[in-house]
Amino acid sequence: MPIFNAPVQDIQFVLQDVLKVTTTGVPGYEDLEADFTSAVLEEAGKVARDVLAPLNASGDAEGCVLENGTVRTPKGFDAAFAAMKDGGWTALDCDPEYGGQGLPYLMGTAVGEIFVSANMAFNMYQGLTHGAYSAIHTHGTDAQKAMYLPKMVSCEWTGTMNLTEPHAGTDLGMMRTKAEPQDDGSYAITGQKIFISAGEHDLADNIIHLVLAKAPGGGESTKGISLFIVPKFLVNEDGSLGERNGVTVGSIEHKMGIHGNATCVMNYDGAKGWLLGDLHKGMKAMFTMMNEARLGVGLQGYAVAEAAYQNAVVYARERLQGRDVTGTKNPDGAADPLIVHPDIRRALMDQKSFVEGARAFTFWGAHLIDRSVRMGDAEAEGLISLMTPVIKGFQTDKGFEMAVQAQQIWGGHGYIEENGMSQFVRDARIAQIYEGANGIQALDLVGRKLAQDGGKHVMAFFEIIKTFIKEHQDDAQMKPFTDPLKAASKDLQAAAMYFMQNGVKNPNNALAGSYDFMHMMGHVCLGLMWARMGKAALDGLAAGSGDKAFLETKIATGRYYMARHLPATGMHLARIESGADPVMALAADAF
Repeated sequence: MPIFNAPVQDIQFVLQDVLKVTTTGVPGYEDLEADFTSAVLEEAGKVARDVLAPLNASGDAEGCVLENGTVRTPKGFDAAFAAMKDGGWTALDCDPEYGGQGLPYLMGTAVGEIFVSANMAFNMYQGLTHGAYSAIHTHGTDAQKAMYLPKMVSCEWTGTMNLTEPHAGTDLGMMRTKAEPQDDGSYAITGQKIFISAGEHDLADNIIHLVLAKAPGGGESTKGISLFIVPKFLVNEDGSLGERNGVTVGSIEHKMGIHGNATCVMNYDGAKGWLLGDLHKGMKAMFTMMNEARLGVGLQGYAVAEAAYQNAVVYARERLQGRDVTGTKNPDGAADPLIVHPDIRRALMDQKSFVEGARAFTFWGAHLIDRSVRMGDAEAEGLISLMTPVIKGFQTDKGFEMAVQAQQIWGGHGYIEENGMSQFVRDARIAQIYEGANGIQALDLVGRKLAQDGGKHVMAFFEIIKTFIKEHQDDAQMKPFTDPLKAASKDLQAAAMYFMQNGVKNPNNALAGSYDFMHMMGHVCLGLMWARMGKAALDGLAAGSGDKAFLETKIATGRYYMARHLPATGMHLARIESGADPVMALAADAF
């Protein structure tokens, strides 16, 4: 069975040494002292190791089963979900007014990483509930919040998001689900939604579906879509559960991965729903949930890679194959361990440097959300809006790639289901697809986010990099970080300039390069994170504080990323500057 141990020291390093959380001035961060965050993370690590990780392989093998209109989750999931609720983990960063603990979103993100690494499919039940909670918390009436949020914070009731229909995925304007107004102020919701994660299950007393539908007078585009609260069981005024609503599960999907999470076809047959937010403004409310989900999916990308990496390291140390070309390292054995070979080291360093860089990037994103929400910081809100498609798209692409690398280290044994490496690959794959396929993330980045507010936010990002480089330009120890970061940043600016000069006269020039730009920006973001981590590690060594071996390892890992991965920006720039002609050269019927 695969192993997993929470990377508490690495998480603590990002929180305390890189982000320096207690000095940021964000309300609530003053409580995030090292002893406190360590205690929370250590306890989360125990839950992950002892409760969640042991169910990962068995949940994958057993999957979910639809029986008489109810989905049965894998054996042990109900007890594990009860343990999560009893431990208060589902309420960690929720509003205390509704039973939450009120910790910053950053702490929810850090703990969430640990749980995702241990069991991604299981964690989705509470993760989706948190997103639905956020949408109701932001856009709901006081009565709606009082009715639904306390039970959703505790996960006595769970939540979902319902967007996709059989004929309408990304193009939501094509949806057919209808909402007819009723005399009592509710709406009758009729239609079918597909790919609904955690749409039906046996872990909660009620499921609160957030459903996009078209109400009369809204028109045909996405501008006419509204969002509705549609509970599985109607809720009485006193909070007790009433009769079953007109929503049923038609079937569950048989998927490549995340078998422990029920992905459902949901049928709405005149189900009672209540408007959430403004009429015909449903996308605004849904994006509250979707943007949170996209950050969470970006986290899934590297969190699954972390678990796969840990198991690759163990195998590389134990598996004996071949001799070190520079001299025997295991003279008493028939061969040397895999980890002595340079190509194995390359694969492990690829994984390690990506995971640790992505963790810092995601935590910085969570910090920006806290600044936006807790301080009303418009600049932070603009930056995280810019970064969201990069966190989601780049990190899930690379996370899948790193899970494959980890499987590759196991060789043929990695292809055998019993060893668990294939599950990491299969589970990681969905993160590139759901919450907006990565091609859509790239289009969003280039087509919307770069020009948002007159390009203010991308310019602010460039200024952050420029300032960091200038502050450390005379530090010889930082040159392995600042010089590659400067070159990569210039490539990114050149690509943005290309779009400005060539995208207007032919939009395909921008769209054909959007995916490369997303990856280029992802590398630059991780480069900035590694430069910050390198500085923090060097400062720790100079002060004689912290774990010397850990800090030296951090510096070496960062230098690897800067030397081996950041130069990819040059390749992406060359592709972008080739324009749309090579991409669009063939007629559609030539394929």
